[in-house]
Amino acid sequence: LALARRVANVLGGAEVHGLAARVDGADVMFDDATAHIRACFVKGHAVVGVCASGILIRAVAPCLGDKHGEPPLIAVAEDGSSVVPLLGGHHGGNDMARALGDALAAPVALTTAGDLRYGVALDQPPPGWTLANPDAAKGVMADILAGAPVAVDAQLNWITAALPAGNDSAGLRLRATVEAAAPAPGELVYHPKSVVIGVGSDRGCPPDELMALVAAAMARAGLARAAVACVVSLDRKADEAAMQAVAADLGVPLRLLSAAAINAVADRIPNPSDVVRREVRVPGVAEGAALAASGAKQLRVEKIKSARATCAIAVADGIVDPSCVGRARGRLAIVGIGPGTAAWRSAEAVGLLGAASDWVGYGLYLDLIGDLKSGQTEHRFDLGAEETRVRHALQLAGEGRDVALVCSGDAGIYAMASLVFELLAMEASDSGLSDGARRAEVVVAPGISAVQAAAARAGAPIGHDFCCISLSDLLTPWPVIERRVAAAAQGDFVVAFYNPRSRRRRDQLQNAIAILREHRPPDTPVIVAAHLGRPAESVAVATLAAFDAEQVDMMSLVVVGASTTAAFTAGDGQQRVFTPRGYAAKREAAE
Repeated sequence: LALARRVANVLGGAEVHGLAARVDGADVMFDDATAHIRACFVKGHAVVGVCASGILIRAVAPCLGDKHGEPPLIAVAEDGSSVVPLLGGHHGGNDMARALGDALAAPVALTTAGDLRYGVALDQPPPGWTLANPDAAKGVMADILAGAPVAVDAQLNWITAALPAGNDSAGLRLRATVEAAAPAPGELVYHPKSVVIGVGSDRGCPPDELMALVAAAMARAGLARAAVACVVSLDRKADEAAMQAVAADLGVPLRLLSAAAINAVADRIPNPSDVVRREVRVPGVAEGAALAASGAKQLRVEKIKSARATCAIAVADGIVDPSCVGRARGRLAIVGIGPGTAAWRSAEAVGLLGAASDWVGYGLYLDLIGDLKSGQTEHRFDLGAEETRVRHALQLAGEGRDVALVCSGDAGIYAMASLVFELLAMEASDSGLSDGARRAEVVVAPGISAVQAAAARAGAPIGHDFCCISLSDLLTPWPVIERRVAAAAQGDFVVAFYNPRSRRRRDQLQNAIAILREHRPPDTPVIVAAHLGRPAESVAVATLAAFDAEQVDMMSLVVVGASTTAAFTAGDGQQRVFTPRGYAAKREAAE
């Protein structure tokens, strides 16, 4: 474990995963090493095993296919005496292995030929570069290793420093260009991410229209798609579906600029428009955004227009880092994490939490997902003040951050999702939200609700029609709640009571039970489930006649059966509760 911690620190705070039967104190625990290693590898995670290389090889062997998509897989001897990169050498594995070798003072068993002789991998360009024809890299490197001369463009300085000098008459060439040029035999073509596409559009422009316009502009300039660094526009266009579609089609981020940033290059905009200036306070969206984001003195393609969209293209002198250009649209993921246990989290929820830069939530909920934390900034709130919490999350997303608003159970059941949309539905002047917050992407990730968890622990009490009613009158007047309970009782629904009782609210649950007793037999099962998915979990089954509200608190959920709900004691002594769906009548009819 100590060695694993050293490895994690060298790799920038990577997670330490440990076999539960052998390691105590790892960030993530697992029971089946082979299955866990394989799952991490399939998800695209770099895996460093402090173990024998054979363990790693056997774990991932069934998953191997395209080497271009394989993440790094590295074995480190248990005593730290050697580092062996097994896979993904040209996807960062060799560099990771070298870093580990330096830190551990251990030999690194590199076996890729280019790395061994020249310390360079032709099919692994640095960030900001793309190799147009990676399939040709192996043959070109083989020829170079055999002594063939190679001409290398000066822009490819990470290669020129490693390979022997050549000249323009050499049979091999490594070329750098933003042009969409077909590689010649013996040539590798590298595209720098230097192209910036500025776009503008009317509200609701069809995505196909803008995509066609961008394709026409790229074709006119003869530029390679792989040379595009980002798509840029005015921040007021953050929620335009057409711009999202263009960026997704090109596989690059959409970045958003303020009016001030575009106006800073207003004197260089070749086709200013007074109409546009009056509408959005800049003289040109597409041209201005392309110039401001690229730093270019002039455009490669001046503004071209369709019925509802505009496009302009600039080429920067060097690599464009999109993270340094304006801001992202921002995303608010409203994530339901289930009642408590990690086993009840959905894969979508885990993915959104991992991708987020910021977590917002009640402190207890953030504690429940502490095992997933990997550098996120936490914004902790006390229980209550829900609107303050939601506004804070929306404002963070409006700044371009990737935010997870963490909810227990399901985010849409007595949680924060409805409040988010309530605020977004308000008139802009009344909401108090920034323009960026109102235009941020919003995603809702469902979670296992408390009623589902309680039902599963008890058996199948919600196997037929059921409803959920909150007994909290903080937001809903008690007479309204009373009418809903009476309607559910008359309709013979199984009823799940959320927020059943607190230190202040002592009588509501008893009053609701009294209403149900008028419409249910005395032996109707009642389930009281508390602290679901947590160490203090308890699930008890009583009858409606014997039910005692004093055993219930705010950490509990109460499920009252319908008139048909039944309970029995299973062979293992557990009480199991279920509500028949009606299959008995179907069987009788068949007989």
